[in-house]
Amino acid sequence: MRKSWAGFEVVGGVSLLLAGALIAGGVAKPKANASDDAALNEKIISYVRLRYGIPDTVKVTATPPQASNFPGFLASTITTTTDDGKEPKTTVIFLTDDRHYLIVGLLFALGGDPKAEIVQHIREQFKIPEPTSVTVGPFHNSGFPNFLATTVAVDDGKRKQTQDFYITKDNRTLVLGSVFNLGLDLRREALHAIVTTNQPTQGPARAPVTIVEYADLQCPSCARLHEFLEKELLPKYGDKVRVIFKEFPLPMHDWSKTAAIANECVYQIKPEAYAPYRSLIFQNQVTINVANVRDNLLGYADQVGVGRVTLAGCLDSKASLPRVEEGTREGKRLDIQSTPTCFINGRMLVGFPSAEAYYKAVDAALEEAK
Repeated sequence: MRKSWAGFEVVGGVSLLLAGALIAGGVAKPKANASDDAALNEKIISYVRLRYGIPDTVKVTATPPQASNFPGFLASTITTTTDDGKEPKTTVIFLTDDRHYLIVGLLFALGGDPKAEIVQHIREQFKIPEPTSVTVGPFHNSGFPNFLATTVAVDDGKRKQTQDFYITKDNRTLVLGSVFNLGLDLRREALHAIVTTNQPTQGPARAPVTIVEYADLQCPSCARLHEFLEKELLPKYGDKVRVIFKEFPLPMHDWSKTAAIANECVYQIKPEAYAPYRSLIFQNQVTINVANVRDNLLGYADQVGVGRVTLAGCLDSKASLPRVEEGTREGKRLDIQSTPTCFINGRMLVGFPSAEAYYKAVDAALEEAK
């Protein structure tokens, strides 16, 4: 699942039509003493461009953060304008009062029964019918100061999906969207945090450009990116590029974690079979479901020369789960919130905006490596 730049078409799974309704409803009310910090605006714009893969050809502007109707939050409006004559798109974003954290999504005030109110808001915003159950898990530390997290499960009896949402520690405000740390230097963090040894990889270890890809095996955009990397980018650059693969299964997908465990099992059993095995999962993505995922995963093992029985033992015992969990923890430390997300010599590129975007990023990294 990727987040798109086009008007932030998807924000943490929340349609921007809803955000537009909030704008019309006056979420942000300017006040006379509102900050006019141009440097902060530029920082927000740069961060939004990076996070949502907004190309340089699109003009992005932000209004100065102003007091909002939600205690502890400032609000701003991001406008994206293209040169194709289309109407500019606007999106309300929020900042914590200390200006350290950016919220892209929707905010809702909570009262005396936060869990029940969270269920109500989620039903209304995602149009979930009453027969489908919505349950809110315990509140726990999120890793963001002043925010708690909760895992919400939606179950219609056939399929169960989960997704994490945030609330403020005083239980007064619900965040349906994403929280980003504006103070995080993503490139520096990436260069220090990403483990590159004993990882599934394609390309020579001494290549001047390293692409580290965090992907979900159930994500269609990840499948398209994998095919592009394997069939176009790596052949184009030869020994100048290597790709390191990381598992980042998203909680809303029902079989991607099982596939990630099998993927890492194959790496442990026969490292050279990892990439072709991964390709088979992506190629057959649309035919896999939670009921047949195990049989399919074992079937692909035969095609890459991995013993079915050996893989079954590793998959059923979840022997490779620690590798999957470490990839997920590493991605969360880097603030990854959608897939695919890549780091090209430490520089983040979110989604698969185009082949040209990847060629441009690799060319820039090669030039810098000189």
